[in-house]
Amino acid sequence: MSEVPIGSGPVHLSLHMGPKLTRPVPGEVAQALLSAQITSTAGERSGFQLAFDLTKKGRIVDRLLPEGFFDPKTRVILALTIKGTPSVILDGLIVRNEVGASNQPGQSTLTVTGEDLTLLLDLEERTDRYPNLAPSQRVERILGKYADYGIDSRIIREQVHQPPREELRVDYQSSTDLQYVNDLARANGYTFYLDPGPRPGRSTAYWGPEQRLGQRQHALTVNSDAHSTVDQLTFAYDGTAREQPEARVQDPATRRVTLLPDPDIGPLRPPLARRESPALKRKPLSGTAKMDPERARAQALARAATSADAISGSGSLDVNRHGYVLRPRELVGVRGAGVTYDGDYYVKSVTHNLRVGSYQQNFTLSREGLVARSDTVRP
Repeated sequence: MSEVPIGSGPVHLSLHMGPKLTRPVPGEVAQALLSAQITSTAGERSGFQLAFDLTKKGRIVDRLLPEGFFDPKTRVILALTIKGTPSVILDGLIVRNEVGASNQPGQSTLTVTGEDLTLLLDLEERTDRYPNLAPSQRVERILGKYADYGIDSRIIREQVHQPPREELRVDYQSSTDLQYVNDLARANGYTFYLDPGPRPGRSTAYWGPEQRLGQRQHALTVNSDAHSTVDQLTFAYDGTAREQPEARVQDPATRRVTLLPDPDIGPLRPPLARRESPALKRKPLSGTAKMDPERARAQALARAATSADAISGSGSLDVNRHGYVLRPRELVGVRGAGVTYDGDYYVKSVTHNLRVGSYQQNFTLSREGLVARSDTVRP
């Protein structure tokens, strides 16, 4: 998605709701919306909370709540329009609503809480078998069942090819679809999440490596006087975060045990820093001796990649001041934090906080080491 500068221009919010196919909410509902909070995190289900103003004789209380307009599993789509360009930031389902009644005029509220559409994958435990299907093929088969919700899939083939061998092993599922898809992602060093948009009613379920290549978002600038777009950024270096896994495989004929070489995480985690943090801990992986070599290598690669990010950052920004909406699960540059922490980062999570006249974002960043790889940061 291309970046759209917002400057000091207005940000318009539109809300659609319905059982499966949605439509714009009644005017009374739109006018009653007090705040919206949406949190999107790499590898996790996105969540949201909407707060509405209730009045004693309002349509929400008299008709919509009794009729089930805000019932669990109702679909909610939230989109922003910035200078005429719409951007969907939420496509999810209500899981809970809560009414807070107050004696004080104007203090009664309805709070609606929900999660993104991957909740659909977590509602039923299944037992299934997948003979002669590689991990990515199993994910494709599972996600195809949810196409009627407008969910497209983007599936990246696993880095370590694991040819299915039905004569040796048949893979079984005995969990919800979401749990199984996430298990397959973790076993391959991948991530799974739902990306709403690009238009209301459509979304993309992504299964693959974290996206650490491509165009950077507009940089976060700190400690630069009038040029600063972020009030404060906090960075931490956790020396014990990174692990070096040890995977051993056993030859079934000779019973000989072999230690696999250390995996190269570059294909999964292209480096963002010049000085990579070392792995202070070595972690023997259990159960790999009984696996075929391909699966054991995939496990070792996954563990090495997912523990690689020893550097984390967190902060908050005013979207009108920054001039752009920060997007999760993409890259962004940082400047003004000093030689050690300047440079490119992966945006791990973003929380949107919207109120009338206010649009704030909290965010977390991560990368595998210190010192930028380039002397310049994208403006």
